[in-house]
Amino acid sequence: MTNKPDRSGPCILAGFALAAMIACTTPSASAHEANKRVADANALATTDSTSRPAPQSTRRSVARAEKGPYYVDFRARTAASWGHAFVWYGKTSEKAVEVAGLTPAGDTLAYVLGHLTFVPSETGASYGDLDPEYLTASYRVYLNEPDARRVFAYIKKLQANSPVWNAETMNCTGFIGDIAEFMGLKVPYRWQRPENFVNSLKDMNGGRQMVRLSAE
Repeated sequence: MTNKPDRSGPCILAGFALAAMIACTTPSASAHEANKRVADANALATTDSTSRPAPQSTRRSVARAEKGPYYVDFRARTAASWGHAFVWYGKTSEKAVEVAGLTPAGDTLAYVLGHLTFVPSETGASYGDLDPEYLTASYRVYLNEPDARRVFAYIKKLQANSPVWNAETMNCTGFIGDIAEFMGLKVPYRWQRPENFVNSLKDMNGGRQMVRLSAE
């Protein structure tokens, strides 16, 4: 994710290339980590909203009814420059989470070339996606089981159909924006900093926690 380069002169272009080299240059996780990683339980807990005071027995039943057993968490984290946007998704009763996002595959050269053309992508977990200390924004929404099956299948399909990355047209905020749009959420302007995108997504949807998909 990056701003469009100023093409007014070679010096500015050189500066852009340097910024591109440091943007999101962290290595991707292994294929095993991309498929399923176990996050710290405290990291999962920080994104859950606190329930209103109520008797313990009723509070538990209301939480299950309103939040549902499944979730999608739209997240942003720091990186060397602009940051990265991605999603966690899974079942609330399990520590294991799935991670999906769109990043260039390969080393620094791939990131640089990705600001000029399309480069091969990776769509699983990347370094830092599971570390709470790197988190800059989070918006978690909950789903019932039938809707979760549809959303999770869409995420898998989106991963399979996203073979390339480009800083201007096929980037991380556009990727999670497609997921949000499929879920029926209002989606902000996509080409902005990941942290701003996730916060805007939450604000535009009034911080709603439960999502119900329309009938197929």
